[in-house]
Amino acid sequence: MAQPTYEWRPPERGWREQDLFDLPEDGNRYEVIDGSLHVTPPAGPDHHELADDIRMALRQAAPAGWRVIRDIGVRIPDGNLIPDITVVKPGAPRGQLWTDAADVALVVEVESPNSRRHDRFIKPALYAEAGIPHYWRVERGDFGPVVYRYQLVKDVHYDLLGTVGPDDPVQVDEPWPMRLDPSAWPR
Repeated sequence: MAQPTYEWRPPERGWREQDLFDLPEDGNRYEVIDGSLHVTPPAGPDHHELADDIRMALRQAAPAGWRVIRDIGVRIPDGNLIPDITVVKPGAPRGQLWTDAADVALVVEVESPNSRRHDRFIKPALYAEAGIPHYWRVERGDFGPVVYRYQLVKDVHYDLLGTVGPDDPVQVDEPWPMRLDPSAWPR
């Protein structure tokens, strides 16, 4: 049996958040940047397993009221992005598919071959422009996951706070004080 195809035409204006609701639920990640549609193919099981373990570590350490959510949309200036993990501040509205950047304390991107350039160059600049205080980028190193921790400086760009690998668990302060230990996550 042939797979059904989805036919669509781009809007005559730039893409907007409401246009994303008309796209198929096919596993692809659809994001809007400056009115352009960006499509990322589905990540593999290893990517999802690592993201789940990071999310669980954050959730277990989270103070009351904080939420740690996978694949929720974040509104940024002139667009919408979907981080792998989003830490939402207490008091932020619940039950929304898209949250405002002002309600976000940390976004985490787990690199995969299809997202490497976006996660290293494009998304950090957009998250910084949106005012998100902290950004983590997680790479799979030869000996296990490595977390690159960034902090927003002067509401303009991120500075590297440091890296945390599987051999050097550390105490971190973002988004709250916790022990960050990548050795507990899958290679």
